[in-house]
Amino acid sequence: MTAVRAVVGLLYFAACPAGAARGDVPAVITNPTAQGRAELLRVVGEALNGAPLTIADDALTRASTLVIERARPRGPDGIPMTGRDRGRPERFQLVKNGSRCVLVHERTGQRFPLASATCAPK
Repeated sequence: MTAVRAVVGLLYFAACPAGAARGDVPAVITNPTAQGRAELLRVVGEALNGAPLTIADDALTRASTLVIERARPRGPDGIPMTGRDRGRPERFQLVKNGSRCVLVHERTGQRFPLASATCAPK
């Protein structure tokens, strides 16, 4: 009987999304502010090792997922260079955990609390 419980427990945890914390609920930003956008830009830049970014003013206000695509290399004339781009976009999800808004980097599972943001469950 103990072996059955162990197997059921393992199956339960295997079905859970990697890195998901108890109490996480997908969320959206409810009152976007310049301070909140600056914090979001800083946190995403930190998660991507300082890569230069541009994030829309309304990011995470309608959807709980933020997708950051890599910039395509450009030639000297400013036109995007052709060729296959093997880079995958980075995905982040905004969640509400208790009273906190937390941005989760989906690839790494790294969690970034957002002190300046107010959010509500989606």
